[in-house]
Amino acid sequence: MKSFSRRTVLKFSGAAACAPLLPYRAFAQEPERAHGLAVIGDLKYGPDFTNFDYVNIDAPRGGKIVTQLPAWAYNQNPQTFNTLHIYVLKGDGAAGMGLTFAALMTGSSDEPGSVYGYVAKEVEISDDRKALRFFLRPEAAFHDGTPITAGDVKFSLETLREKGHPNISTELQGVAEVNAEDDHTVFVRLKPDTARSLPLSVATQPIFSRAWWNGKDFQASYSEAPLGSGPYKVGNFSFGSYIEFERVKDWWADDLPVMRGSYNFDIIRYEYYRDRTASFEAFKKGAVTFREEFTSRAWATGYDFPAIKDGRVVREEVPDGRMAGAQGWFINMRRPKFADPRVRLALIYAFDFEWVNKNIMFGSYDRTYSFFQNSPLMAEGSPKPEELALLEPLRGKVPDEVFGEVFVPPVSDASGHDRNMQLKANELLLAAGCKRIGGALTTPEGSPFTIEFLDDDNTFEPHHMAYIAGLKLLGIGATYRVVDAAQNNDRLKNFDFDMTASRFSSSLFPDEGIKQFFGSKQAKQAGSYNLAGVTDPAIDVMLDKFATAEDWDSFVIAARVLDRLLRAKHFWVPHWNKGTHWFAYWDMFSRPEKVAQYDPGVLDTWWFDKDKAAKIGRSSG
Repeated sequence: MKSFSRRTVLKFSGAAACAPLLPYRAFAQEPERAHGLAVIGDLKYGPDFTNFDYVNIDAPRGGKIVTQLPAWAYNQNPQTFNTLHIYVLKGDGAAGMGLTFAALMTGSSDEPGSVYGYVAKEVEISDDRKALRFFLRPEAAFHDGTPITAGDVKFSLETLREKGHPNISTELQGVAEVNAEDDHTVFVRLKPDTARSLPLSVATQPIFSRAWWNGKDFQASYSEAPLGSGPYKVGNFSFGSYIEFERVKDWWADDLPVMRGSYNFDIIRYEYYRDRTASFEAFKKGAVTFREEFTSRAWATGYDFPAIKDGRVVREEVPDGRMAGAQGWFINMRRPKFADPRVRLALIYAFDFEWVNKNIMFGSYDRTYSFFQNSPLMAEGSPKPEELALLEPLRGKVPDEVFGEVFVPPVSDASGHDRNMQLKANELLLAAGCKRIGGALTTPEGSPFTIEFLDDDNTFEPHHMAYIAGLKLLGIGATYRVVDAAQNNDRLKNFDFDMTASRFSSSLFPDEGIKQFFGSKQAKQAGSYNLAGVTDPAIDVMLDKFATAEDWDSFVIAARVLDRLLRAKHFWVPHWNKGTHWFAYWDMFSRPEKVAQYDPGVLDTWWFDKDKAAKIGRSSG
């Protein structure tokens, strides 16, 4: 899930007119230029590195890979698209548009929280991390041959901050000013008390052409691809059907250390289908050539077609070293019927994960219970003394349970109707003021207790129906509604739902972006990721501590306390996780021997293998 975006021209005060003189005062002494930035600690790669460890610098180039959008951000929609502009709220954005843009710096996939020079060759950063100066490469250019200038960077950051998608704009509000000191030097000053990760966010925003956007509405939808400068440019496409990206020949950044051995396919094509079943059929026929499988039933029973049996299609489980994040049904607390935490806790007790895992998911998953699952940031047991030091000032403002054992979802007997869990759920509902009329449950306000689960794909229908059966035993009238992708996107943007399945994922390092999921301001911001409507001053305090931690130890402590506070609100029904990727692909690709810990790098490190393709009768992919 990668992308960024926000709003227009900055307002400069009279003092800002003297800005070219001010930046130097932000530095305690004449700073040294660096080839990269790290949130905490040192960079893995030194100033003379030639390439990332996980690439094959001799990988051949050519061929095509056809896949689907596996993860999405901002206005992207996995089932359709109607605009080639993904950095605003309006429309359903196309897959892959990030491939067409370059940034000042870019990250590596074997090291979290670090970025290295891309459009910017070097950077200076002040001791307090609130002033940065980027030095641009003179060879950096847009696809039409015009150079990327400091003015383009200034325009991009200011426009994203003022007009881009809310999930980027919010983060970039910490940018106080941007100045183009000359054509190849950009100075950025950040506001006080901003996250340690903000310099990296600034450095990784897409760079737009100021000239191309002149006179155009940045917040509109576009059927023309905005001018970019990345490794690919938009080729053939049909709205709602497919989009192709063509590799830029003799690209200006081909030989940079951060790009060597990367982006080897001549064509990357994304296909769109109405659901996962249709896309699987297309994969079996070879219309899609690479597929990441997310459905346990399909992985366990569906891969028995002829191309698997004769070896033309390969299946692999690839380790996933990322934090698992938190997938689950998010409860819209903006709805009065979900206002009482006892009601929300009852909904957790109503879900029999053990039965679902055994009978629907072939025992493939572990239960998720933390927002930082499978990472050092996850809270466990009772608070340690360092955690209590952060919690004590919040006593009386947060549930008492955060001072005890951290909440873990109940474990059922896997029968599908665990009586003890049902009794506990019923007890919580009645304590919250719900009542029974016959076999039906009413809300505390006296209305029938109903829940609509919103989805745009019926892949999870068996899981929903199992949960709905448990809710029915409690007298809750639950329904599963699948709507078209555009309607689903619109309803989520405007928080028009009861419950919906989603996944939260976070950086392993301090990141201001986490406020998009749990910040009080974002709860009312259309298009934000705060689906549950979390509004809690104590959580806001801890979000700030999380984002501004000065060292690893204090960051871990803040994260664990934040995890305790979030889990105590019971605003999601946790799903499941696993520590591997499930890949299936037609046997015409090769990849480096080493798989990066934080990203398997299919599109950027794999390559088309002509010899393999010939053996299975495929020419170009």
